[in-house]
Amino acid sequence: MTASSFSVLFLALLSGGLLLRLYLASRQIAHVRRHRGAVPAAFAASIGLEAHQKAADYTVARVQLGMMDLLVSAILLFGLTLGGGLEALYGLASRAFAPGSLGHGLAFMAGVAVLSWVVDLPLGIYRSFGLEARFGFNRLTPGLFVADTIKGILVSAAIGLPLLAAVLWLMDAMGERWWLYVWAFWLAFNLLAMLIYPTFIAPLFNKFQPLPEGELKTRIEGLMARCKFQLAGLFVMDGSRRSAHGNAYFTGFGASRRIVFFDTLIEKLEPIEIEAVLAHELGHYHHRHLWKRLGVIGAGSLALFALLGDVASQPWFFEGLGMQAQGTAPTLVLFALVLPVFTFPLTPFMSHWSRRHEFEADAYAARQAPASALVSALVKLYRDNASTLTPDPLYSSIYDSHPPAAIRIGRLHASKA
Repeated sequence: MTASSFSVLFLALLSGGLLLRLYLASRQIAHVRRHRGAVPAAFAASIGLEAHQKAADYTVARVQLGMMDLLVSAILLFGLTLGGGLEALYGLASRAFAPGSLGHGLAFMAGVAVLSWVVDLPLGIYRSFGLEARFGFNRLTPGLFVADTIKGILVSAAIGLPLLAAVLWLMDAMGERWWLYVWAFWLAFNLLAMLIYPTFIAPLFNKFQPLPEGELKTRIEGLMARCKFQLAGLFVMDGSRRSAHGNAYFTGFGASRRIVFFDTLIEKLEPIEIEAVLAHELGHYHHRHLWKRLGVIGAGSLALFALLGDVASQPWFFEGLGMQAQGTAPTLVLFALVLPVFTFPLTPFMSHWSRRHEFEADAYAARQAPASALVSALVKLYRDNASTLTPDPLYSSIYDSHPPAAIRIGRLHASKA
């Protein structure tokens, strides 16, 4: 392949993917607005028209902001590649470090990260203090936003810089098969992160308190016993400091597994409903969805690292993306930047696979807890989180990792019957 033909391919996929995403977003907006005036019959008894219209307006606003984000991201990517931005940052880093040195590579990659962060910052601020605040969800104060930002930068630097230094060293030291060593290192780091995140990183941003004694804890412990599931602990997180959205999640694996409830979730749901939600999460573990996903990610990432090893020696890859300099750091940066452009066609397949897992977890939950409790919990979460009940079918089939509300609730009603 020549540099010019690769440039044409990249531009075609970048512009074509952007137009397709904008088209899908416009479909979602039009479909949600078209169904704004009436609550779907299946939810008419449990969700009022005002809540339904709020969800429609919130969905439209989020999709519109997403469209702006798409445009900004596409412009930034073009500016960094064919626009010469990466070449300029590479030259800027050369003023402080010898080109090709480890320090030079880290400075170059840090410069790209900082520039991307600066470009994304205005939309991030508007998302919290504009959009989320307008619909009553934001509880993040400017001071907390600044504190979170500083902590995030420090954590990213403390973890990311040594990680990148190790990767750059492996790329230089391990010969032609360096990509295999980098893949193994990357996979091991991700598994390690799953172990240390709950204990060392998450507490930097939120407070975690043990779930107090009471009906909820008794129900959950009974569910754990029925499912023969071992935990490191049950915790409540102060999610209300930042958002009114409710949530709960499992984190860690093996001996470090723990359940975390947002305090907002405990306020909104009854104990039996929270038990049903957790039964759904246990369904993911019962069906080994985590390990299946790790297996697919591991195999897919191995193929991508092999591809990275191949293009690292191809001049057309660098020149076709507007960069004359070659080397380990430019290889990593270019590959990471353009990869989403080439892998976007895989999105609907991964979304479909995820929705299958959600159906399996729902079916497991209906066997371990009352299906009616899971239905009522989901309806409350759809209502309180302003999740649309009427997504565009095509948009949903491509993007949504969870089934649409009507289909999901319908299946649970069928299992209950």
